[in-house]
Amino acid sequence: MHLDRERCVRAVRSKDARFDGWFFTAVVTTRIYCRPSCPVVPPKPQNMTFFPSAAACQQAGFRACKRCRPDTSPGSPEWNRRADLVARAMRLIGDGVVDREGVTGLAARLGYSTRQIERQLLAEVGAGPLALARAQRAQTARLLVETTALPMADVAFAAGFASIRSFNDTVREVFALSPTDLRSRAPRRLAGPAGRGTLQLRLPFRAPLNPDNLFGHLAATAVPGVEEWREGAFRRTLRLPYGHGVVALTPTPDHIACRLTLSDLRDLTVAISRCRRMLDLDADPVAVDDRLRADPLLAPLVDKAPGRRVPRTVDEAEFAVRAVLGQQLSTAAARTHAARLVTVHGEPVDDPEGGLTHLFPAPDALAGLDPETLAMPRTRRTTLTTLVARLADGSLHLGADSDWAEARARLLELPGFGPWTADVITMRALGDPDAFLATDLGVRRAAQGLGLPGTPAALTARAAAWRPWRAYAVQYLWATDDHPINFLPV
Repeated sequence: MHLDRERCVRAVRSKDARFDGWFFTAVVTTRIYCRPSCPVVPPKPQNMTFFPSAAACQQAGFRACKRCRPDTSPGSPEWNRRADLVARAMRLIGDGVVDREGVTGLAARLGYSTRQIERQLLAEVGAGPLALARAQRAQTARLLVETTALPMADVAFAAGFASIRSFNDTVREVFALSPTDLRSRAPRRLAGPAGRGTLQLRLPFRAPLNPDNLFGHLAATAVPGVEEWREGAFRRTLRLPYGHGVVALTPTPDHIACRLTLSDLRDLTVAISRCRRMLDLDADPVAVDDRLRADPLLAPLVDKAPGRRVPRTVDEAEFAVRAVLGQQLSTAAARTHAARLVTVHGEPVDDPEGGLTHLFPAPDALAGLDPETLAMPRTRRTTLTTLVARLADGSLHLGADSDWAEARARLLELPGFGPWTADVITMRALGDPDAFLATDLGVRRAAQGLGLPGTPAALTARAAAWRPWRAYAVQYLWATDDHPINFLPV
């Protein structure tokens, strides 16, 4: 997108918020970079230059605009619809891997050399992994400075900086303000010493966003003790690299209100990244809906409630376990089975605000469970124990860096894994926007009601016209039913 200068200029002149995060506008006369929808008077086209990332702007010597705050734009939807090296690297950088494991750790996870990763990121994103991680640390630092009363030293280390000096230098360079000046300009502090570890944030998204199926699905399938719907918010526990957290997510017309309580503030970046991924907030709903609306049988569903997202997860391994527990069962029965595992094998947490009691058990904790204690058919016990054993020993990896096609093939090799289980994990855990549940009963029932083919093979052939957004077509097809997953809880 940023290479098409004419389209970029048109987007800036029209202040089109749809392109926020797709590219950034840098003004050569002021040395400031903005999001396309910046409210100021657009600069002359000859003074504009365009970059694919905030990190690229910063690396070129531009500082962030104080009006439009480009560092708070939604993420690029490009990394949501691809599973190549660059997209997988961007997802891992967003998950804080470079800060925790360095560029060598990033390369080891992806199976490429550091030189290959650096070269491809520079070619496509305009910045290497270190610059991208630095830009992310700057954004996290600004968030902590403006929304908490933490001492600046605590902010620096919580944001991932190795020293207070590098924190001060980066903040001044990116925002043209010292950390103290940033705090003094903030309208108010949302969390003081009494709320240490608790932050209130705004998670931006591209409009439209239909919260009904998104929060309806998460609430209807919530595992007791791990997830709940309380006072208009979806709440759940989070297993994070340095500790654990509890998040409450509330839909509003122009953002998702997010309240995070973390045992270690170094997990802030990871927690935000995972919550955004769970709610599919970096999607481009206009592009998705335009493609699906081209089908005359889907168009009425899209026009009725545009902006549906794919409800995803904060933990890929957890979702895989839950998918097996839910095979050929009702939503209520699947929740019951999961709750039993949580009670016996989950790690207890304290939640003064509500009814959350545990983290969902990690594969290591489930690897030694006795199959005879599972109240399910013997074949499904074998499926579950094989899955958790493979996840625990690392022979099966499910994560933000997974190659979707490869992961699906590996899942289908496991006993008891058919197309539905593999595809629902690929869609909701790994984030493949083109995963399609052709064998799902709800999808087939909706298809027949719309006059679409009823057999999985014929429906898959018909759905080729919806690519690469078939996972979103599933959401619109599911919405034809009156199941609780399709309605925002009251």
